[in-house]
Amino acid sequence: MEVLKTILTVVQVIISLGLIVVVLVQSGKESGLSGAISGNNESYMSKGGTSTLDKKLASATKWVALVWILLTLGLCLL
Repeated sequence: MEVLKTILTVVQVIISLGLIVVVLVQSGKESGLSGAISGNNESYMSKGGTSTLDKKLASATKWVALVWILLTLGLCLL
């Protein structure tokens, strides 16, 4: 049982680092006062390749966070 707990802890650390990287790679949303002052130049036509990358990163963040939560709960139950 101790070996399983050690393996899950190592996987937890790797997933945690992956979650940090995925969140930091995402682009900012420019909301709030700074976005209101500078303006948002996104139109329907300008949403090209960057939005698909942002969507993939957002989806990856959700899935990695879900795995992280499940691993945390699993480690608490052991």
